[in-house]
Amino acid sequence: MAQPAVSSGWLRGKVKAVSSGDTLVIMGFTKAEIPPEKTVVLAHLSAPRLARRGGQDDPFAWESREFLRKLCIGKDVVFRTEYTIPNFSREFCSVFIGTTNVGKEIVTHGWAKVKEAKGEVTPDHSELLRLEEQARQQGVGLWDRSPGSVEAAIRNLPPSAVGDPSNLDAMSLLAANKGKSMEAIVEQVRDGSSLRVYLLPEFQFVQVFVAGIQAPSMGRRTTQEPTIATEIPSDVPNGETNGESRGPLTSAQRISSSPVFNEVSPDAFGREAKHFTEIRVLNRDVRIVLEGVDKFSNLIGSVYYPDGESAKDLAMELIENGYAKYVEWSASMMEDEARRKLKAAELQAKKSKLRLWTNYVPPATNSKAISDNFTGKVVEVVSGDCIIVADDSLPFGSPAAERRVNLSSIRCPKLGNPRREEKPAPYAREAREFLRTRLIGRQVQVSMEYSRKVPLADGSVAPAGPADSRVMGFGSVFLLSPGKESEDVSSTTPPTSVTQQPGVNIAELIIARGFGTVIRHRDFEERSNYYENLLAAESRATTGKKGIHSAKDPPSMHVTDLLTTSAKKAKDFLPFLQRNRRMSAVVEYVLSGHRFKLFVPKETCSIAFSLSGVRCPGRDEPYSNDAISLMRRKIMQRDVEIEVETVDRTGTFIGSLWESKINVGITLLEAGLARLQTGFGADRIPDAHLLSQAELAAKRQKLKIWENYVEGEEVSNGATNDKKQKEEFKVVVTEVLSGGKFYVQAVADQKVASIQQQLASLSLKEAPVIGAFNPKKGDLVLAQFSADNSWNRAMVVAGPRGVVQTAKDKFEVFYIDYGNQEVVTYNQLRPLDASVSSAPGLAQLCQLAYLKVPTLEEDYGQEAAMHLSETTLSEPKQFKAVIEERDTSGGKVKGQGTGNILLVTLIDEESDTSVNAIMLKGGVARLEKRRRWEPKDKQQMLDELEKFQAEARTSRRGMWEYGDIESDEDENPLPSAKKAGAGKR
Repeated sequence: MAQPAVSSGWLRGKVKAVSSGDTLVIMGFTKAEIPPEKTVVLAHLSAPRLARRGGQDDPFAWESREFLRKLCIGKDVVFRTEYTIPNFSREFCSVFIGTTNVGKEIVTHGWAKVKEAKGEVTPDHSELLRLEEQARQQGVGLWDRSPGSVEAAIRNLPPSAVGDPSNLDAMSLLAANKGKSMEAIVEQVRDGSSLRVYLLPEFQFVQVFVAGIQAPSMGRRTTQEPTIATEIPSDVPNGETNGESRGPLTSAQRISSSPVFNEVSPDAFGREAKHFTEIRVLNRDVRIVLEGVDKFSNLIGSVYYPDGESAKDLAMELIENGYAKYVEWSASMMEDEARRKLKAAELQAKKSKLRLWTNYVPPATNSKAISDNFTGKVVEVVSGDCIIVADDSLPFGSPAAERRVNLSSIRCPKLGNPRREEKPAPYAREAREFLRTRLIGRQVQVSMEYSRKVPLADGSVAPAGPADSRVMGFGSVFLLSPGKESEDVSSTTPPTSVTQQPGVNIAELIIARGFGTVIRHRDFEERSNYYENLLAAESRATTGKKGIHSAKDPPSMHVTDLLTTSAKKAKDFLPFLQRNRRMSAVVEYVLSGHRFKLFVPKETCSIAFSLSGVRCPGRDEPYSNDAISLMRRKIMQRDVEIEVETVDRTGTFIGSLWESKINVGITLLEAGLARLQTGFGADRIPDAHLLSQAELAAKRQKLKIWENYVEGEEVSNGATNDKKQKEEFKVVVTEVLSGGKFYVQAVADQKVASIQQQLASLSLKEAPVIGAFNPKKGDLVLAQFSADNSWNRAMVVAGPRGVVQTAKDKFEVFYIDYGNQEVVTYNQLRPLDASVSSAPGLAQLCQLAYLKVPTLEEDYGQEAAMHLSETTLSEPKQFKAVIEERDTSGGKVKGQGTGNILLVTLIDEESDTSVNAIMLKGGVARLEKRRRWEPKDKQQMLDELEKFQAEARTSRRGMWEYGDIESDEDENPLPSAKKAGAGKR
């Protein structure tokens, strides 16, 4: 029985859903994120019923609902409750859109019937009856009685796929519609990212998961098995019951035996996400683009809904407003561009801490944003993702002028390390060559974007402290004037870019060619300002199967590196390099002002190459760095031409080099950064007269090394002064390795006394507990020297694998202050305090200058070592060591015999005789081969020493026992026991 409404007041709201031809869901206007809503039925009307999951509609039910849906969905309305029915939750209302009475509009078009009045007929009801009669007479809507109209107005619904995937061939549907836009109407929103829709025009009812995202769950209801509570009489023992029937259940028992539902609450923002989706797509026309199908035959698709004249992406809207998270498993089905946009939107939501991300804590990162823009010329291409640029704003020759720039957000294959026998990764050489041909010598603009701390060690563990890490700068590099790469611009630069680029982006160029990949940064990790463009370029390279994305075998090239092989092998290559008078080459590295590493493509080899007759200042001499800087600017990684004359004893090829048809020797001489040395024959040098003129011009202008030049005198500044003061210091010899090599300790060095005092003050504890102290190779420790049981600083050279097992485990140690090396047990080691370990080792590795001394394995090697030991170690004695030359090729100290070597003249001041001379006089060493272009002071020294060698040869001492052992062909001839008349029997 209808009852009048308690209140006759009008309410305002917005239509959220249209359930059928006479039922609406209206939500109120409030500031709440989820406003209150009410389901209302249009007063006095009854529309045909829609089928629910199978079955058949009433005739015209779908058309009725569609008329009301299109009329009302999303519209602002005013409504008033006209009456209610007892025990029925819905209210019967009059609804207006502006001045349009919705109920009258429906009846006028014949899409609902008017109910019979029960009781007094109101004027509104009478008007509805009049309009109904009018519609009936016109035969509109459900009053259409034309032949077949009723049958045509009943939908033939296929079986629902919701809850029963077997009713839908999902894979066939995907195959037929992949990437196509499908029309649909959303019937239900399960949660923010899960919809149930009718696919039109077949009305297939399916569930679609929005691709790329996951909204919070709406919770669920779980059921438990019912339990029937029955009362057991008190006189029946526990666990004992009779077998008689208890009769029918009571009402209370029937209620208790019904299923029990447990509610699982929605996740945070689950209700809000669902409401957000409902007000945009529920009961609305949408377009669905199927992206894939999961293993449960669920459809995964992108959903687009109309918003005015445009269409909006539901996934993007949810992500941007913090109502959903990006999920890779379904995003992987989407196109790269759409996936990138979703990921970027999520990152922005995280930064803004929107809704789901309110309590989000960004992960720790070792990168830091920087902003530093400069222009300069590319000097070197280190690899496909690293270049060196000479900053225009800094003075030429300044060490700070050359700035290393790592390309932001990309990674190229590694070139490896020949000295460690690491081969280049596939496409590593091609990536570097690609950049070399496009960048070397070109003007670029650099935009530094972020820096990152990276560990010095090979491991991926985070650095322990500042000393264990270095800071790398990352930036974007742009070519300001397109040249050879102009053919790549159209294919790599998109028509529109979010960030305006000042030129051709080098990183984008190399990624588009398939020579690298884009780094997938973690959230909040700094990245390139042009990251989206890089991802787009990578997508194109992947699609085009370019470079590392190709299925073809990568190109391979075997390069013989003659810098790491023996001098003999380099000599074997000389005929090949002399076949053609001039050969093409590429300068790989500038070793000094006049010495370079070259790659010769025709012979696929790398060689050391020195300019013929042109000598620049040596390292640590004035203007040495200027010469190197000039050559790096002029020829580094340029295509050059060379003419090889000969190869020296170290395997370095000597000849002339031209860049752009200009002899590089002339460039150095004109700048006053080199001297012309033609003692071995100027006629062999091409352009010799031009070289001479260039040097003469520099002398006249008193440039660089000629700043103190006086015409007619062979006097110049300290860079080339033959009589420059040599460094000398007092030493004691601490260890002899062979007849030519030994360790010394400086006598006047304050560090010696300081370290000895510190070691003496240490209170050494008992042997450490096994497992608490685990020395590794390269660690500095305290070790007990076996000869006198003293404790000294030592480096671990070798030890047992893994952790220490017993106190007798053996370690090989090198005493860094004395040069001794021996094997000790674990209980002879102690941890070394940081205050003592910070100072470098005091033992300095030396070699007798100007001498060739046989090694211990060669004839007279043992005698030479004994002779040196007796001379230097038989009694405590100080010597004066004069440094003739420094050999820095040994690198860092890694144990006995390694590290930088000082080539010295060792003088016994008591007898005023050099140990070098004593070794020659004893016949256990010989002079190194003379060079005609040696400095005058060295020539004088060799003349003096020649007398002692002549005395040993005349007296047939030592290695001269069987006569002359010199050879014209071999630079380092040694007597062999296998040859008659040579060596000791």
